[in-house]
Amino acid sequence: MLTALKGNILEALSPDILGVHPNSYLVLENGAVVGIYPDLPENMAEASVEDYGDALILQSFADMHLHGPQYEFMGTGMDKPLLQWLESYAFPTEERYADPAYARDHYRILAEDLIRNGTTRVAMFSSLHTDSTLILMEELEKAGVTGYVGKVNMDRNAPPYLCETTEESEQETLRWLEASKAFTLVKPILTPRFAPSCTERLLAFLGRLKAERDLPVQSHLSENLGEIALVGELFPDCRQYWEVYDKYGLFDGRTLMAHCVHSDERERAAMKLRGVHPVHCASSNNSLMSGISPVAQMLREGQSVCLGSDVSGGTTLSMLRTMANSICAAKDRGSMMQDTAQVISIEQAYYMATSAGQSFMGYKTGFTAGERLHAVVLDDTGLPKLPNITLRERLIRAVYRLDDRHIRAVYSEGVRRL
Repeated sequence: MLTALKGNILEALSPDILGVHPNSYLVLENGAVVGIYPDLPENMAEASVEDYGDALILQSFADMHLHGPQYEFMGTGMDKPLLQWLESYAFPTEERYADPAYARDHYRILAEDLIRNGTTRVAMFSSLHTDSTLILMEELEKAGVTGYVGKVNMDRNAPPYLCETTEESEQETLRWLEASKAFTLVKPILTPRFAPSCTERLLAFLGRLKAERDLPVQSHLSENLGEIALVGELFPDCRQYWEVYDKYGLFDGRTLMAHCVHSDERERAAMKLRGVHPVHCASSNNSLMSGISPVAQMLREGQSVCLGSDVSGGTTLSMLRTMANSICAAKDRGSMMQDTAQVISIEQAYYMATSAGQSFMGYKTGFTAGERLHAVVLDDTGLPKLPNITLRERLIRAVYRLDDRHIRAVYSEGVRRL
């Protein structure tokens, strides 16, 4: 069955190339992309057209770093640095997710709100609780959110109520992986919370699992100076933070590393060499006083940088706002360094918020023929009319001025979800 979406179509083809298709047709066959056309070809004339007029049709967003249990207290405790914030807010809240009923109520809201904000792909941390992690995966899949969810591993340096024994962590990880086979859109990702929260035995276990089952990995890297110092104390044989993950086989092209605020030239070179995907989390880097990641530099060095809201260190679930925060943070870094090369463009921000995450998940960039549609329709027609405004300029303005109230439709896996 042929269908088509009509509107102003914008796709992120590379970090520097924006595909612009004014007043065009995005044609689908049974929910999969056929192509983009300025006019419907004769052999597609029978397609049922959803005409969105002058609205913007974008790729839907990929939020590649957020913490599911933390959504409920987003915006709380923003006056504390990272480690104090974890102790005061994040850990006590995550304890509640030992209760599956509690988890169900909150994860359903999170899944629905992701779709409402145009986010259809995620890489998400759950808590260490296996049953609640499975509930999160189920609620995301029901809502139409795809991607990865990880059961967190922590067997040291955590409050007693959130600290597994090494044996428990290993056994529960295996149980979770077995139960995860029931899902089709949401897949498991190994999730050592961060190096200090895992013993060497647990990291070695996760490294073996990754190799044996070809699993992706997500964790944190060089977010905070206090955290980096702690890593140095706990792993004295590793010269830098990244070497801990590398030592145990957790640092390659299927690895997401969030933050990388203080990644120096050597650490960035190691990420590039191994193919690791940094995830830029501008909002939480600012809120938790961690610093400003050298994201423009990583892009120039050829790294595949993704974006993450990092809820709840980050203060918004909106990837539009996350893009704006990322551009502003890069400008702040450029101002402090008196270096305009630190600034990122709208093309780069849009790519990081969409195609970079798609690429990590094994998909091609943009609206690629043969792949299931993931799209969001933004209606900016209520904004002031400006003469001769380009579609690129409308995208910039949308990033800064629009929110979930301006989203007319969301498509995930070829199905309209909103």
